[in-house]
Amino acid sequence: MQPLNCVIADDSILDRDLLELYLSKMPQVKIVASCENGMEAREAINSNEIDIVFSDIDMPLLNGFGLLKTLKKSPVFIFVTAHSEYAVESYNLDVIDFLVKPVTFERLLKSVSKAEEYINLKYNQESKQVNNTLEKDEYFFIKESNDLVKLHFEDVAYIESMGDFSKIFTVADKKHITLVSLKNLEMQLPTEVFSRTHKQYIINHNHISAISVDELVLNQKYTLPLSPTFRQMLLDKVVSKKMVTRHLGK
Repeated sequence: MQPLNCVIADDSILDRDLLELYLSKMPQVKIVASCENGMEAREAINSNEIDIVFSDIDMPLLNGFGLLKTLKKSPVFIFVTAHSEYAVESYNLDVIDFLVKPVTFERLLKSVSKAEEYINLKYNQESKQVNNTLEKDEYFFIKESNDLVKLHFEDVAYIESMGDFSKIFTVADKKHITLVSLKNLEMQLPTEVFSRTHKQYIINHNHISAISVDELVLNQKYTLPLSPTFRQMLLDKVVSKKMVTRHLGK
């Protein structure tokens, strides 16, 4: 896989140099531009195919929040700042990670790995060939013991991995166990209805009641873990299309 193109935005030359030094030691990324303010970074992002932006928040002309908000198509954002109080607002903007200065190499590497995983998952999902029959219909069959059981999409709340098996939970609190792995189910179920949200779970979008930083609630009764990587994909695919926002102006 080609290195991920990245942009650094920070008005502190010392912090920029440190990020450049650390990132230069990571073969999975390539620095396309190192900018001293948000306006320079915005121009670099709009002029190149950028995968990751490492941005300070307090910058002249255009701060990190403004930079993210003014981009029509945003790359993965990682905020790097000395102000930990910005963390909540950052996660409300759906950034992939938030680093507090001074940044260590190990912490930055972990953040890059998280971004890389998210980008790979997003690419694989977009390029995945989904079973046309399951997309067209609204149900599927599983083999359970010696029976063939028909399950409608709307009746499935979530699916839990049990190794080579999977346990399917319905909205009526019934459980079905089938000898099909979660990975194989993910490859066959329609992405318009189902999403992987954790290494052990697939959920039905239509039954989401609430989403927090590391958990989600289904039908106001099932609370499941939500990994950071899959959380961002869920926000992009499901929440962003249905989010009610405040629009300024006429």
